[in-house]
Parts: sequence; structure tokens; C-alpha cells
Amino acid sequence: MKYQITRLSPHQNGKVCGILTAATSFVVFVPFLLFISAYMPEDDRPPFLSILLVPLFYLVMGYIAVMVGCALYNVAVKYIGGVEYDAKEEGR
Repeated sequence: MKYQITRLSPHQNGKVCGILTAATSFVVFVPFLLFISAYMPEDDRPPFLSILLVPLFYLVMGYIAVMVGCALYNVAVKYIGGVEYDAKEEGR
């Protein structure tokens, strides 16, 4: 069976992707920035608070980017059709 996705929820998808990118940046970038700042001269180090704000920035930007992408998809799907995929019931 072929199915088409006719609508993507901008808010829900934005929330999920924003939280996932924030969590990923917290695990990857915060330790990396803390490690790098330990070897920088004290005058050039970024403030500790700015390092902790990186995940917040990723959350907001990830949410906005996915929300805009979903809204554009919802407009385009009316004219060009949705993403199409095949599906089957398990055991058949």
C-alpha cells in the first residue's frame, strides 16, 4: 500500500527536534567547549554561562527551523503531493 503524508504538525515536530538538538548539543558541545576553554588563556575564555546557553540556542533554532520546514511542506503538499512511502502489515 502506498501512503502519502499530507500534513506535518509544525509545533509538535518543532518541539521534538528542538529538544533532540538541545540534548545532543549538551552532550557534545558543552564538554567540548569546557575542555577547549580549560586550555585557553584566561582573558580569552568564553564566560561559563555562554557555554551553558549553547543548548538553549540549539533548542530555539532547531524548533524554528523545523517549524518553518513543516509549514512550507504543508503549503507545498497541496501543489506537488506529499512524501510517499510503502507500508505493509507485519506477518503478510
